[in-house]
Amino acid sequence: MDTFNVVEKFVSINGEAAHAGELACFIRFAGCNLNCSYCDTAWANKKDTSFEALSSEEIYDYILRSQVFNVTLTGGEPLLQPYFDKLLYRLSKNDNLRIEVETNGSIDVSKYFDIGNNIEFTIDYKLPKSGMSDKMCLDNFENARPVDAVKFVVSDYNDLVEAKKVIDYYGLADKTRVYLSSAFNIITPKDIVTFMIENNMNKVRIQLQMHKYIWEPDRKGV
Repeated sequence: MDTFNVVEKFVSINGEAAHAGELACFIRFAGCNLNCSYCDTAWANKKDTSFEALSSEEIYDYILRSQVFNVTLTGGEPLLQPYFDKLLYRLSKNDNLRIEVETNGSIDVSKYFDIGNNIEFTIDYKLPKSGMSDKMCLDNFENARPVDAVKFVVSDYNDLVEAKKVIDYYGLADKTRVYLSSAFNIITPKDIVTFMIENNMNKVRIQLQMHKYIWEPDRKGV
């Protein structure tokens, strides 16, 4: 049976990426294959974390009951879930849903592109300060589509320099949505904006994690 390890399900606003500020129904899955220095959901990645084993139908029913059509599948790393493609197939059959998959950039997403037109991917590129930059699946940045987004979580000036190199090398700003997100309480948003101005970074957006400003930064379920 196609069951999924779900550590949280809730309705809140999307705190980041293309639909920031909009209501979303969140499904957070357990487990991750990376260990970023700034991870804010490390609790969801521990081997002994508690979770619900839910089928694709149970997840779908929860989403319908929420009456929210933006769906955010996140983690951890959702693409580690066995049968994840089956879940996407189930959700994609409902044209009223818009499905966003938040992924850490280490797993090829292109095999899911043909499942449904209402599925989009927000793909992280892990910069040096994360400690995980060598884990990236570089095909993701070759293949990113206009409907997708690439997000860089920035911790310092060197991260900004590396982000610009990656954006320029893959031509990301011309083919997909690109976000520079400040690692909370590590770098100031002003420093990112200054760098963007100095480097004429057109078509790139700065992004703050809204939920961390609205609620306590480490609060779950938001």
